[in-house]
Amino acid sequence: MSTTPKRKRLKRKNRLQVAKKWIPTYNGKNLVKGYRRWFGVSLLCAIKEIEILGYKVDAEYKKQIIELEKMKQKKAEKKRKMEKEQRNSEEYYDSDETYYFIAGYTSGGVPYGVTWEQYNNETQCEKRGEKERSSEYLGDTKSDDHIDLFSDDIPF
Repeated sequence: MSTTPKRKRLKRKNRLQVAKKWIPTYNGKNLVKGYRRWFGVSLLCAIKEIEILGYKVDAEYKKQIIELEKMKQKKAEKKRKMEKEQRNSEEYYDSDETYYFIAGYTSGGVPYGVTWEQYNNETQCEKRGEKERSSEYLGDTKSDDHIDLFSDDIPF
């Protein structure tokens, strides 16, 4: 069972019926803000519903609210874009044009890890639904020089 008050879970049709009785009892200074808080809707929704009920909302105030909502929307979009860029940059933090993931460096300073080619082969296999990696990626497992690590016939 929800702990949110029923008035905040109402659909517009029911909210308008309840608002007809609620508005005459409202004693605050700003009907739009009071409506928004009481019913848990946005300022734009509150303005629209108050106008549907036949009450007047100042045109200048309405214009300010619309501009405010546009600014909030742009700010949220910019924030989402920044977060996405940050996630993407973190994903390729330890990589370069040759290596998708650099696992480490040799004593001579040469990087080693997963190359972009290996990564792309692996992701293509995953997209096709293959459980085994491609033989091109791992090398031909049927060749004579292949050593089975789990076999008792290890040559040393």
